[in-house]
Amino acid sequence: MAAGGAVFMAVLGGVGDWRRRSRKDLDKVGLVDWRSVQMYALIAAALCAIVASHT
Repeated sequence: MAAGGAVFMAVLGGVGDWRRRSRKDLDKVGLVDWRSVQMYALIAAALCAIVASHT
């Protein structure tokens, strides 16, 4: 369940990063670093999957 949530956050981070890269107004910056969100979510998903496979 936790791995699924982390994968969902990784997908959300990917969409957020794609929207940031394809924005029309280049002066309108966001507050969230979506690449970091995606990276940490993928690491969390991998760790959750490893822990789940060992039980």
